[in-house]
Amino acid sequence: MNKNAMEVNSDNPDAIKAAFLRCFEAGSTHCREAILQEIETDAPAVAQEVRELLGRVGEPIAVDHAFNLVGLTPHRDRTVEGTAEPSSNVDSLGVGVSERTGSQVGPYKLLEQIGEGGMGSVFMAQQSKPIKRRVALKIIKPGMGSGQVIARFEAERQALALMDHPNVARVLDAGTTDTGTPYFVMELIRGFPITEYCDREKLSIHDRLKLFVDVCHGVQHAHRKAIIHRDLKPSNVMVTLHDGIPVVKIIDFGVAKAMNQELTERTLFTQHAQLIGTPLYMSPEQAEMSGLDVDTRSDVYSLGVLLYTLIVGTTPFDHETLNRVGFDEMRRMIREDDPPRPSNAISTLKAEAVSTLSTNRGTDPRKLSDSLSGELEWIILKALEKDRKRRYQSASDFGDDIDRFLIGDPIEAAPPSAIYSLKKSVARHRGLVGTLAALLLMFAAATIVSLNFAYQADQAKRKVEESE
Repeated sequence: MNKNAMEVNSDNPDAIKAAFLRCFEAGSTHCREAILQEIETDAPAVAQEVRELLGRVGEPIAVDHAFNLVGLTPHRDRTVEGTAEPSSNVDSLGVGVSERTGSQVGPYKLLEQIGEGGMGSVFMAQQSKPIKRRVALKIIKPGMGSGQVIARFEAERQALALMDHPNVARVLDAGTTDTGTPYFVMELIRGFPITEYCDREKLSIHDRLKLFVDVCHGVQHAHRKAIIHRDLKPSNVMVTLHDGIPVVKIIDFGVAKAMNQELTERTLFTQHAQLIGTPLYMSPEQAEMSGLDVDTRSDVYSLGVLLYTLIVGTTPFDHETLNRVGFDEMRRMIREDDPPRPSNAISTLKAEAVSTLSTNRGTDPRKLSDSLSGELEWIILKALEKDRKRRYQSASDFGDDIDRFLIGDPIEAAPPSAIYSLKKSVARHRGLVGTLAALLLMFAAATIVSLNFAYQADQAKRKVEESE
């Protein structure tokens, strides 16, 4: 057994946490399975536990304050309707016997499983009537038929049904299988996550920004329908081609939140101590784990992280750092720590990484950092403000400022004033500032006393001289 195997064991919650997060952040089912097989080589027990957790928990993830993995197991569902028993109609692959490749679901024949999340599996399916076309069919995974999961699934279905926008995946149909499992049918998106597409096509920063403006338009449409996505990240923002033109499609509203309406007849509660979303792209409000205090500006922050990633090539807080720290420290970092400025983040990269980054953006390595300083950097940092009152107040405001930047008009974003930066520094280091203030006060008091003694001594000396 190697060193990593010794560190990754079922008695080490931190190790299991790290393994779980690695799998949770995997870009596809195939990547997740590769990670699990790597873990399984050295620590089969850990791999098995992570598989069980991923099978029962997806997006959102539920953890307690210490990332105690017991907290990841499902709680008793707090729904109006009772908790359904897991289905026994499941084969060894975790796929329903009646809902697997080759089976028929209504007018749809399941051709291939193309995705999998915490709640559901997504299949490419062939519709034969009333029209012939290929679609994406999402269905609740076997064993996930609790009232809470069904409520979330129905909420996603209703959220997508409310929207009609070229940059949001469309819902085409919905129904239930012969076994009573809910499903819905979406347009089939043939494409890549936006970051992967941009790197494959080696898009310039200018072209990346134009594509990102479309993402803002799609998110703004969801907000106008009173839907907050809450999990915007590259794998949920796909790029497909229509007649050779790249088109953004926002998918996966599985943790969407309705602002002014009920998305489903089932009552849907956010559990206590439940982290909704993906930590790398999560807003400070989401890290508070209070769904009552999340509004559309939370999606604006996630859009800021997405743009940072598109331009810089990495998220503001890297995956390894969040894996190393404890759960509470991770939440504190998201809430309080300012991200490195894009130009600074690039200047700290190794020459090889800068070369790759520049090649993927069609620019000279020596000019890359300079191209990110100034107005573009101000735009990104405004979207990433911890204080949501200082962010763009809507996704459309964000997109409009990028449009102004692209055509050379004055932008709304501006660097924070020196006074504001000083206030933030004082607030962040309140304890240190208090100590320094106390020391300065003591120094000032000592100086005053010393000057007083010196003055009195001088006066006494003068009196002696006068008397002589």
